Parts: sequence; structure tokens; C-alpha cells
Amino acid sequence: MISKDQKLVNIIQGSYHISSDETDILTTVLGSCVSVCLYDPVAKVGGMNHFLLPKSASGEDADNVRYGANAMELLINELLKNGATKENLEAKVFGGGKLTGPGKHIGQSNASFTKQFLLEEGIPIRSESLGGTSARRIRFWPTTGLVKQLLVAKVDEDLSRPAPQAPPTSQDDQITLF
Repeated sequence: MISKDQKLVNIIQGSYHISSDETDILTTVLGSCVSVCLYDPVAKVGGMNHFLLPKSASGEDADNVRYGANAMELLINELLKNGATKENLEAKVFGGGKLTGPGKHIGQSNASFTKQFLLEEGIPIRSESLGGTSARRIRFWPTTGLVKQLLVAKVDEDLSRPAPQAPPTSQDDQITLF
């Protein structure tokens, strides 16, 4: 439940937002896309991105925030400009689901890219919820690092009952499900 003094900031595909405002709650809905919630617990500043693909296949438009490589750089740089220290940054990552039929698993590519990028940058992943076949609604409190996740039920083709769900992977229990 959101109190009247809090405000939801929706992060749409291909965007990001930074905040040090205790009343802000960053939120997004994910399928195969990935969101990284980064925060500095000392500076009490955090941010969230939402990217669609790891990188541009053609190299064109590669600096667009819809690509993970650019989305991550922008998020980190804006956090540093707003008082965060790279050594204090902690990550929580979400998404990378497979919500479509056979074919390329974009979500898995997004998840792999994210984990490798954060490893190379030396930013620890404190918790994750990646993969599975459910969409996710994420709420992130950027000044505390608290994240709540709601798995959105997938409906089978006859639309009369929920389809069986493959559970997402989770590194630990630091994610609150709601």
C-alpha cells in the first residue's frame, strides 16, 4: 500500500530514473526486459533502469538507453553525479523472463549481460529474480534499497484459468514478494 505522502515514478522501457527523495518509489513492469536497481546505502541515493536488449546488433543507435550497455553506464554515471560512490553501489536485478513461444530467449540474453556487466564493474548483486515465465511488477525505494516484487500471472490461451508458472530464480531472500 502506498501512503498519500509517497509518489510512484514509473520507469518505462528504455528509460531510467535517479532519486534521493524518501517519498519516491520507482516502479516498472517487466517481461523479457531487465531492470537494475542500484543504490548507495551510505549516500541514500538510488536509481532504476529498464532496458530491452543487451546491445545493438547492428551497432547503429548503440547509445540508445534501450540497450543494456548504455542504460547501465547512464545509470551509474547519474548516481555518481548525485553523490553515490562506486565502491558503495549495490544492485538488485529483475526480469529476463521468457514470455513468448519457441525461438530466441531475449530475456536470458538480458539477464546474462546484466550479471556479467555488474561483475566486470565490481558492483555486487545483493539479490536477483531472473528468468521464469511470469511478468513482474517491481517497486523500488531508492534511498533504502528495499524492493518489492509481484509476479504477474500468465493466462493460458483459453483465458479461463491461470497457466502453470515456472518460478523465477532467486539468489537470496532479500526480495519481498507482494
